[in-house]
Amino acid sequence: MDKPTYIAGILIVNKDIALPKEYNPGLNKKMMLSYYCMKLCALIDGVKLKIVSGFRSYDYQEKVYYDYVKDFGKKKADTFSAMPGHSEHQSGLALDICEDSDKFINTKEDIWLQTNAYKFGFIIRYPMGKEHITGYKYEPWHIRYVGTKNARRIYSKKLSLEEYLGLWPKS
Repeated sequence: MDKPTYIAGILIVNKDIALPKEYNPGLNKKMMLSYYCMKLCALIDGVKLKIVSGFRSYDYQEKVYYDYVKDFGKKKADTFSAMPGHSEHQSGLALDICEDSDKFINTKEDIWLQTNAYKFGFIIRYPMGKEHITGYKYEPWHIRYVGTKNARRIYSKKLSLEEYLGLWPKS
């Protein structure tokens, strides 16, 4: 089996870097503990967070992706769905929160995540204005666990994960 790619201790999966087909960790326990802490703090602030999508196997992502290709065409599907092996959901470190569509944008849940997720080790994986870097449209509902130290740095510098890891600009 091929090995997953780590840069500076962070597992990376994106349009250019794939996870092995056999990589199947399920949801990361440390990430889930951070999520539950975040969910509790959000609730104290009057915001209800819920997971609408978590871990996906290679095979499940294959079905999801090709269903989108069938419905929207490959070019459009590639702006919001990852090819199998290239989905962060396969890493066990990504979650879609509350809604996995543009209906989430500007909700109180969205605003809360934008300003608080980094405190719990999460980043908005596909930030606004970084589409040309990540290859995906703005998805504020898609969060990725990178640990609090990395999340704070990424948040404070307003970077995408690719920029933070030195993968952008591409050489």
